[in-house]
Amino acid sequence: MGDHEHAHDHEHEHVEDEQEFEREARRQLALARIRQYGDSVLRMKARDVETFDDDLERLVERMTALMHEASGVGLAATQVGVLRRLFVFVEDGEDRVIVNPVITRSSGEIELDDEGCLSLRDVLVPVERPTNVTIEGVDAKGEPVKLELEPPSSRVVQHELDHLDGVLIIDRTDEQSRRAALATLRPQPVLGAR
Repeated sequence: MGDHEHAHDHEHEHVEDEQEFEREARRQLALARIRQYGDSVLRMKARDVETFDDDLERLVERMTALMHEASGVGLAATQVGVLRRLFVFVEDGEDRVIVNPVITRSSGEIELDDEGCLSLRDVLVPVERPTNVTIEGVDAKGEPVKLELEPPSSRVVQHELDHLDGVLIIDRTDEQSRRAALATLRPQPVLGAR
């Protein structure tokens, strides 16, 4: 490999670094627009959507873009400070929205897996959830939606639906994991530090 080729390779690496840096910067900006743990809105119960209009479609577009920028797979309206029952999520590479969602069937089989959350940065806790669920609701235009989901999508929709009821993953995990998560979320002052 000649020097010329080597320089080209090095330049390529530099471009990749810059793209990675930009992606991370976009992610941090997006996270800054998502309500974080401690914000009271995350503990509130969202109300049913009754009006299907341009505002709702704009909200869905905004939430979908934000979810992708934050490198998330789901985002509930309460996480952007809107107390309405809807969330967006990615299923098989496709963006979806469910308005006024209800789980109409869940499997008897339960699975324990780690879950993270865009509103609880740096926290990963084990949560038990039914493996398969059927979720029903409507889309942004008010058309009926019915999805029969298996992992990981089934877990994502249960997580987002919890948000609409003011429930967080730390409420659904074991005591030890919850304590560790709270320590991460609320850094304690170091004893003896002046």
